[in-house]
Amino acid sequence: MSDPSQIEGHSLDAQERHIIDHCKARDWVPVRIYREEGRSARHEAISRRPLFKELLEDVAKGKYDVVVIDTLDRWSRNLKVLLEALSVLGHHGVGLVSITENIDYSTPHGKLATQMIGGMAEFFSEMLAVHTKKGIEERARKGLHLGAIPFGYESCWKSEGGERVLICDSEHPGGIHIHETEGQAVNELFQRYSTGTATLSQLAGWLNDQGFRTRNRHMLQGGDGKASPRLFTTASVRGILHNSFFTGKVKHKKQEYPGLHEPIVTEETFDEVQSAMKKNSGRSATMNPRPQREYLLKGLIRCAWCLMPMWAQTYKNGRRYYREHRGSRGSGACVNSSGSISCEVPDQQMDQLMEAIVLP
Repeated sequence: MSDPSQIEGHSLDAQERHIIDHCKARDWVPVRIYREEGRSARHEAISRRPLFKELLEDVAKGKYDVVVIDTLDRWSRNLKVLLEALSVLGHHGVGLVSITENIDYSTPHGKLATQMIGGMAEFFSEMLAVHTKKGIEERARKGLHLGAIPFGYESCWKSEGGERVLICDSEHPGGIHIHETEGQAVNELFQRYSTGTATLSQLAGWLNDQGFRTRNRHMLQGGDGKASPRLFTTASVRGILHNSFFTGKVKHKKQEYPGLHEPIVTEETFDEVQSAMKKNSGRSATMNPRPQREYLLKGLIRCAWCLMPMWAQTYKNGRRYYREHRGSRGSGACVNSSGSISCEVPDQQMDQLMEAIVLP
């Protein structure tokens, strides 16, 4: 492999020549040369190096006995990728030879060393996961927020030139504080729903009309390639109303801990909302109580008009539909807000598209 600055030179040709000459000297038969042009060995993920990934997949299929490279820094300059790749080679009993460094893992002892390196890498990876879980639990016990900061709050810090800069006169407890306008909007959601004066759909529409958007971002089809904020939906409003974080608590797994952040709503209001949502969660009588819930395009298919995800439902008669419920998005802008389509139609079209694909 070679990084972009070496494509025009002779680095790749030289590497390939060294590898072929080394194989001839040892009476090895080169099966395939993986020539990864314009890719840097510094990538921190194997998925970003398609040919490198393909090589490891071929190793797993038992196609090779030895992998020969010109130099280790052409194989990988990222320790995580290096150990992960060595783990794959060791697991399948494949040797590794680096010509420049004079490293030879093609012998029985070398293969054993590769397996040991891979085993240690896996061990440390698992131990890191254990310590990470402990750190997350300890953070929750201290009352610090986990993951992304919820809608309604903002961080006391911002990033400038790669450095964290405090934007508050003094840091608030937990490092976050209530966002002036979003916090008021969250409180309004709880108040309206607890008094029964608005549905989830109406609340989503109200948020969108006020110009609010969720913290999630997505790419719009046919856009300029930039991610844009999502509109609020009944599901996102439901998520806010179910989140006890707004009462000043931090939840980890099934345990709740007192948070350091300031609450937006009282526990009494939160409990009233939970009771109201439980009461209003009855399913439609036309819905199949035990649907198969097997939909080919679930989570993928979108409305052609507003580009929002469509829902999938199975009715008592067994028929399945992708549908855009009237008013359920809360945006009020979709001209096809009550439309639906039988799952068979787009599913069959997808089948035909997949069958038409011819791989080289």
